[in-house]
Amino acid sequence: MRYLFWAVKFIAFVMLFGFAMHNANPVTLNFFFNYTWHAPLALILLVFFVSGAVIGLLASLGQVIRLRRELVALRKEKRQPINSIVTAPPTVAFEPPRDAL
Repeated sequence: MRYLFWAVKFIAFVMLFGFAMHNANPVTLNFFFNYTWHAPLALILLVFFVSGAVIGLLASLGQVIRLRRELVALRKEKRQPINSIVTAPPTVAFEPPRDAL
Protein backbone atom coordinates (compact mmCIF):
# COMPACT_ATOMS: atom_id res chain seq x y z
CA MET A 1 0.00 0.00 0.00
CA ARG A 2 2.88 2.33 0.81
CA TYR A 3 4.43 1.76 -2.63
CA LEU A 4 1.12 2.52 -4.33
CA PHE A 5 0.85 5.79 -2.41
CA TRP A 6 4.39 6.79 -3.45
CA ALA A 7 3.64 5.84 -7.07
CA VAL A 8 0.54 8.06 -7.08
CA LYS A 9 2.55 10.93 -5.58
CA PHE A 10 5.28 10.48 -8.21
CA ILE A 11 2.77 10.43 -11.06
CA ALA A 12 1.09 13.58 -9.71
CA PHE A 13 4.47 15.29 -9.42
CA VAL A 14 5.44 14.39 -12.98
CA MET A 15 2.10 15.63 -14.32
CA LEU A 16 2.33 18.92 -12.40
CA PHE A 17 5.95 19.40 -13.44
CA GLY A 18 5.00 18.81 -17.06
CA PHE A 19 2.13 21.29 -16.71
CA ALA A 20 4.51 23.88 -15.27
CA MET A 21 7.05 23.38 -18.05
CA HIS A 22 4.39 23.46 -20.75
CA ASN A 23 2.93 26.72 -19.38
CA ALA A 24 6.20 28.58 -18.87
CA ASN A 25 5.11 31.51 -21.01
CA PRO A 26 5.07 34.84 -19.17
CA VAL A 27 1.70 36.18 -18.13
CA THR A 28 0.86 39.72 -17.12
CA LEU A 29 -1.49 40.38 -14.22
CA ASN A 30 -2.96 43.87 -14.01
CA PHE A 31 -3.80 44.94 -10.45
CA PHE A 32 -5.31 48.16 -9.18
CA PHE A 33 -3.49 51.51 -9.47
CA ASN A 34 -1.68 50.45 -12.69
CA TYR A 35 0.43 47.83 -10.92
CA THR A 36 1.37 44.94 -13.21
CA TRP A 37 3.12 41.68 -12.45
CA HIS A 38 4.96 39.68 -15.14
CA ALA A 39 5.61 36.04 -14.19
CA PRO A 40 5.25 32.52 -15.61
CA LEU A 41 1.74 31.07 -15.42
CA ALA A 42 2.87 28.17 -13.21
CA LEU A 43 4.34 30.58 -10.65
CA ILE A 44 1.18 32.68 -10.57
CA LEU A 45 -0.96 29.57 -10.09
CA LEU A 46 1.33 28.35 -7.30
CA VAL A 47 1.25 31.71 -5.50
CA PHE A 48 -2.53 31.94 -5.60
CA PHE A 49 -2.98 28.29 -4.59
CA VAL A 50 -0.67 28.71 -1.58
CA SER A 51 -2.32 31.99 -0.56
CA GLY A 52 -5.75 30.34 -0.77
CA ALA A 53 -4.56 27.45 1.41
CA VAL A 54 -3.15 29.89 3.99
CA ILE A 55 -6.39 31.89 4.05
CA GLY A 56 -8.36 28.66 4.52
CA LEU A 57 -6.13 27.59 7.42
CA LEU A 58 -6.47 30.98 9.07
CA ALA A 59 -10.25 30.84 8.67
CA SER A 60 -10.44 27.49 10.48
CA LEU A 61 -7.96 28.45 13.21
CA GLY A 62 -10.66 29.79 15.55
CA GLN A 63 -12.61 26.54 15.44
CA VAL A 64 -9.46 24.48 16.05
CA ILE A 65 -8.59 26.54 19.13
CA ARG A 66 -12.15 26.23 20.46
CA LEU A 67 -12.14 22.45 19.98
CA ARG A 68 -8.75 22.10 21.70
CA ARG A 69 -10.03 24.06 24.71
CA GLU A 70 -13.09 21.83 24.86
CA LEU A 71 -10.86 18.75 24.68
CA VAL A 72 -8.74 20.00 27.59
CA ALA A 73 -11.88 20.66 29.66
CA LEU A 74 -13.25 17.19 28.90
CA ARG A 75 -9.95 15.53 29.82
CA LYS A 76 -9.89 17.49 33.09
CA GLU A 77 -13.47 16.37 33.79
CA LYS A 78 -12.50 12.78 33.04
CA ARG A 79 -9.69 12.90 35.64
CA GLN A 80 -12.11 13.77 38.46
CA PRO A 81 -12.61 10.95 40.97
CA ILE A 82 -15.81 8.96 40.64
CA ASN A 83 -16.80 9.73 44.27
CA SER A 84 -17.04 13.45 43.58
CA ILE A 85 -19.67 12.86 40.93
CA VAL A 86 -23.00 12.42 42.71
CA THR A 87 -25.66 10.63 40.75
CA ALA A 88 -29.00 9.39 41.91
CA PRO A 89 -29.62 5.67 41.52
CA PRO A 90 -31.89 4.84 38.63
CA THR A 91 -35.51 4.40 39.62
CA VAL A 92 -37.53 1.68 37.99
CA ALA A 93 -41.27 2.07 38.11
CA PHE A 94 -43.03 -1.23 38.61
CA GLU A 95 -45.97 -1.65 36.32
CA PRO A 96 -48.31 -4.61 36.64
CA PRO A 97 -48.82 -6.74 33.55
CA ARG A 98 -51.49 -5.36 31.25
CA ASP A 99 -53.13 -8.70 30.62
CA ALA A 100 -53.92 -9.24 34.32
CA LEU A 101 -57.40 -8.59 35.67
